[in-house]
Order: sequence, then structure tokens, then C-alpha cells
Amino acid sequence: WAQLVESGGGSVQAGGSLRLSCPTTGYIAGDSCLGWFRQPPGKQREPVALIYPDGKRKIYPDDAKDRFTISRDTAENTVYLQMDILKSSDTATYYCAAGRPTTAGFCSPPEYLETWGRGTQVTVTS
Repeated sequence: WAQLVESGGGSVQAGGSLRLSCPTTGYIAGDSCLGWFRQPPGKQREPVALIYPDGKRKIYPDDAKDRFTISRDTAENTVYLQMDILKSSDTATYYCAAGRPTTAGFCSPPEYLETWGRGTQVTVTS
């Protein structure tokens, strides 16, 4: 039985940082595709970060590439998202996601992974 629960959201001023955490109950971090996506108010879901089972390959959209860092702790089966230099456009509900890679080792974008958490709100004020 898989369950993801995000924590670490909140309100922060532009330029500040937040670190989101998500225990990946039901998934073994070292064997799974783990990621984060977000949904801004009134908009569609957007990918934020993805980490492959090897822990080395990480994918970010251009806007997040130099500001966000995804990491994981395989001993704790937890995935993290460090967000720095936050902008007001980062305001959204952030979701943790997990799934199994395809037989070819491919990971779907985080918003298409099989299990999501309930989300944590991040509000960036200017």
C-alpha cells in the first residue's frame, strides 16, 4: 500500500528558500522514479523535478534548473525538493510523485507517475 505525504510547504518572501520532504511509503527509493510537480492556481499541472532510480539522472524544466534541487535518502525512502531563489510565480500546490520505471528504464514525467501525495501549499510573496 503506497502513500506519499508531503511536508515543508508554507509562505516565504521572494528570494527565500523552502525544503519539501516526502516519505515514499510503499516505494523503494533506489528502485523508483521519484518526482515533484506543481499546480498553480487556475493553471495546469507543471513538472518541477524528477530523479531516476540510479539517483544520478535528474531532470528539471528550464525555470527550475538553477534554483531547485531534487534529492533522496534511500535509507529513509524519502525524496526532497530544495527550492531556492523563490519567485512569486512559484506559488502553487506542490505534489510528490512516485512510480516504477518501464522495463526499458524510462521514467514518466512526475505528473504522470502512478502515485501522488495530497500536496503542500507554497506561497511566495513579493
